[in-house]
Amino acid sequence: MVRYKRWLSLWASAAALMAGHAHADEITFWVRASDSGFVSPVVKAWNDAHPTKVNLTVVPNDDFVTKFGTASAAGAAPDVVAIDLIYVPAFAAAGQLADITDEAKKLPFYQSLSPSHTRLAQYQGKQYALPFSAESSMLLYNKTLFKKAGLNPDQPPKTWAELEADAKKITALGGGVKGFYFSGACGGCNIFTMTPYVWASGGDVLSQDGKTATLDNPALKGTLAMYRRMWEAGEMPSSAKTDSGQNFINAFLTNKVGMVGSGAFSIGLLKKDHPEIDFGLAYLPGKDGQWSSFAGGDSIAVPVSSKHKAEALDFIKWCLSEQVQVDQFAKNGSIPVRTDLASNQYSKLDSRYEIASTAMAQGHTPYSTKFNQLINDPNGPWLAMIQEAVFGKGVDVAVSTAQQRFTQILNAQ
Repeated sequence: MVRYKRWLSLWASAAALMAGHAHADEITFWVRASDSGFVSPVVKAWNDAHPTKVNLTVVPNDDFVTKFGTASAAGAAPDVVAIDLIYVPAFAAAGQLADITDEAKKLPFYQSLSPSHTRLAQYQGKQYALPFSAESSMLLYNKTLFKKAGLNPDQPPKTWAELEADAKKITALGGGVKGFYFSGACGGCNIFTMTPYVWASGGDVLSQDGKTATLDNPALKGTLAMYRRMWEAGEMPSSAKTDSGQNFINAFLTNKVGMVGSGAFSIGLLKKDHPEIDFGLAYLPGKDGQWSSFAGGDSIAVPVSSKHKAEALDFIKWCLSEQVQVDQFAKNGSIPVRTDLASNQYSKLDSRYEIASTAMAQGHTPYSTKFNQLINDPNGPWLAMIQEAVFGKGVDVAVSTAQQRFTQILNAQ
């Protein structure tokens, strides 16, 4: 009888597990440091309302890819992870993320999710992540400097020629004021803020499937030539050449820079910490009047080694719910990752948020399993090209070399 009861007990436990009734008291969640500001309140809101608690770990930005890769290889990854969307193809290809295709497609708002996030989370026809946080690149400009330079503060540049003309007039104000700024030694910053000029002018840096380098095109060469002309004319601070991203936004905060490529995050930052700066947001212009944006941000995924996949998916679905997207993300100055929520009670208070949401929904994002080697590596070919084209020997030689190095990396097994 005792043996029978023990067998019954074991059978019941197994049945509960198979039915998904085993309930975790806690799930672990890793995010990169740059996300901690908006993620902490989201996690607190979940923990206040749910029996399964989320244990948040913040990982330094530069360590994230290595730390997650190492943990995954050891079977010690967290239950949930938020990853810069550009790394999802590589992690999916490496077999480190769980296939969540069925769960994703059952979401009633699946078709309204950020197109770039959704596309980069797919590998060989399966879905390995969902959007978590949204970012988009735009032109940030100082309305006060525009007025002082005799420019209309409500008419930001819509072509390359207008951008250069505006930069020239703003620099002419003197006193250390410069028309344009970019972080010249930061690969990631420039895929975010420079490539939209290329896309909006009919060019690209990679093929749609990410397997072929397409750098040798007039749009990319023209963008680099425009940057070089502004640099040689003294329309950028000299510090731009060596800025590895530390002053990506800080240069604009001095009130001495007319225009800079930036992201949606700058809206909340400027409104909260720098109310003295009268700023505008515009789309990053193409050569002849089109515009584009880099659709960035993070995707959220369940690592393949997660012991609590059901709870992890519950948390992910909750993050994407209308209530959380509006009352946690939009309310605190982030743009929602759902295009059906781009216009909400908070965005209506400041039209700049709606510009940022439109940019995200219509923006582009390069798809590559080798993004880190190509773009983000400080010794990689993308940054070497920018440095040579803008500050060195010139555009043609820089693009030619980069095309070769991209192709070598893409063809390597």
